[in-house]
Formats: sequence, C-alpha cells, structure tokens
Amino acid sequence: MSLSTKPPATVNAPGPMRPLPRLIFMSRWLQVPLYLGLVLAQCVYVFHFWVELTHLIEAAFGDQKAIDMLVAAVGYDGGAGGLSETIIMLVVLGLIDVVMISNLLVMVIVGGYETFVARMNLEGHPDQPEWLSHVNASVLKVKLATAIIGISSIHLLKTFINAEAYDTKVLVAQTAIHITFLFSALAIAYTDRLMQPPGRGGH
Repeated sequence: MSLSTKPPATVNAPGPMRPLPRLIFMSRWLQVPLYLGLVLAQCVYVFHFWVELTHLIEAAFGDQKAIDMLVAAVGYDGGAGGLSETIIMLVVLGLIDVVMISNLLVMVIVGGYETFVARMNLEGHPDQPEWLSHVNASVLKVKLATAIIGISSIHLLKTFINAEAYDTKVLVAQTAIHITFLFSALAIAYTDRLMQPPGRGGH
C-alpha cells in the first residue's frame, strides 16, 4: 500500500503585504528624484571642471584674460606678474577639489540608491565598485565622513598656500572646522565598530 506524500509546507513564506505597509514601503521611490537631482549637480561640476581646465590651458599659452580669470577665481593677490607656480597649484587643487566632491556624489547616489531604494544587481559586473559589495547605512556614513575630511583637507591646503589673503580668524576657524571633521569621523567609525555584532569582520 503506497502512501501519498505531500510536500512540506514552506516555512516563513512571505505573505501579501497589507495596503498601508505596501504604501509606506513604496514611498522609498520618492528618493529617486533626489538622486537624479544629484546626477544633474554632478553634470554642473563636470562643466565647471572643464571651464577651469580650459582657462588654465589658455593661461599656460599666455592668454592674459584667462590669467586674470584664474587669479579672480582663486583670490590670489600676487597674480599681477602672470601665471605663477602658486596660481597653478591653487587652480589644480581646485580641480582636485571638484573631483573629490564628484566622488562624494557618486558614493551618495550609488550607495544611497542601493541601500535605501532598490538593488542594482551589479554582482559580477566588471565595473562594480569594490566598496559597493558590502555597503550599508553604517559603511556609507563612514565613507562619506572620510570623503568630507579629504575635501576639507584640500580647502585647508588652498587656504594655507594663499594665507596672506585671509585673516587670522579665518585660518583659525578653518583649522578648527577641519579638526572637528576629523573627530566626527573618528566618532562615527568608533560607533560603527561598537554596533558590529561579535565575530563580524570589519570593512
């Protein structure tokens, strides 16, 4: 006598969501216009980068108008003698600053969308960012804090190179703000480490 066997019932099978939780969960898509807005902001930074780079190249070939525009942009008082090494350094630091802010935007856009909106399914993609494989809200906060410190360092270096154009109070304030960013990043990283469950490897 053969006994008919029934397949075991699926344990913890997800049931249909009720209307209110479904609506609340779907509200995460309201963040998409915000990320698209950041993409447009990044386009503005790309345009600004190429404008500054074009002025630098024109100034290198002796265009006095381009030199005057660079001097006005970096706020350097000693730019009357033409394109000096200090002006070039300040302009290049400004370009690096734009690149670092653009990197920050990429982390916010890609990491935020992956964490709070929907998966991008980039596993196995050759261009998948290394940090995206283990991104979560805590990791994203630490990486953003680190990026902000880098941007603040560039601003502080630009200020010290052109220190004669700034008041002492401005120099002290910018240094204090940078130190505050450092301690804030350390506090975020330490808090994230405390919140990790035992045995979990840090990234």
